[in-house]
Amino acid sequence: MTTDAMRGSVTIEEVAAAAGVSRSTVSRVVNGSTAVSPEALEAVKRAISDLNYVPNRAARSLASRQTHAIALVVPEDTTRFFGDPFFAAIVSGINARLSRSDYVLNLFIANDDPGDKTTSYVRSGAVDGAIIVSHHTSDSFIDRIASAVPVVYGGRPVRERERDYYVDVDNVRGGHDATTYLIERGHRNIATITGPLTMPAGVDRLQGYRDALRAWDLPEGEVVDGNFTADGGADAMRAILAAGARPDAIFIASDLMARGALTVLASAGLRVPEDIAIMGFDDSPVATSVTPQLTTMRQPSFAQGERMATVLLDLLAGRHPRHVTILETELVVRDSV
Repeated sequence: MTTDAMRGSVTIEEVAAAAGVSRSTVSRVVNGSTAVSPEALEAVKRAISDLNYVPNRAARSLASRQTHAIALVVPEDTTRFFGDPFFAAIVSGINARLSRSDYVLNLFIANDDPGDKTTSYVRSGAVDGAIIVSHHTSDSFIDRIASAVPVVYGGRPVRERERDYYVDVDNVRGGHDATTYLIERGHRNIATITGPLTMPAGVDRLQGYRDALRAWDLPEGEVVDGNFTADGGADAMRAILAAGARPDAIFIASDLMARGALTVLASAGLRVPEDIAIMGFDDSPVATSVTPQLTTMRQPSFAQGERMATVLLDLLAGRHPRHVTILETELVVRDSV
């Protein structure tokens, strides 16, 4: 008998018999439930391995009306998604949590969702729930997704409602702490390169910057949108220099934008940190790949991904997780300040 045939012939009842447990216990293990003793869990896993048992997902879906699939919807273009380490960390965290469940992840890069393809797919019943990250004020299609399946947002929703579930980092506090550190290091003329102000993260980090300046009774410096991209950061840095502004420090709201800004400063013959101090945000791999290495605010992107998946799994299991989870940022001091 071939391996495939053996897999097809093994039933959940045979796994239960081999493990010395009930059929319902095997079902709970297969479905990722935690309501199983460690001894039973080990026995079932050993029986599954010995018998080469593969759960029949299609049959289970028909019986339970569940697909055991989750959509990750990212309203960005492919260049942004594959070029920004933030997304890699988020996806890794989501996948790490789902790997301990029976759910699979479907990725949708849906910039403006032309033709409503993503929305129609999600609303067709093909997935049980969705995680939405990096959304903008113009992304109205995500409301149609949220009306069809349980949704957890990565970051504060653009139009926050009491019923929403989201996991965010404290971007206001992060922007405040980043700017305060620059002030405490003696800088007084501090500009900022922001993310898009159509995104809550961009708005909140700018708010934190302004709060810190206000607390120290300092004037606001140049404020330029860098679009959370390296090219955008370079363009914003050129705009600051072209305006004749000569800040002694810049809070840049992502490490990727900081990388772009550093190339422009080097071309202009300006030294970091001797002439201009640079503070980043993310503590992504970019922070240690540039020269000088970035002093930056670490946001726990992997943990954010894990937590978003956990909240959605709780919702799908009928539990009642907290609507809002806020994770803290942390200052990481290196060489750019």
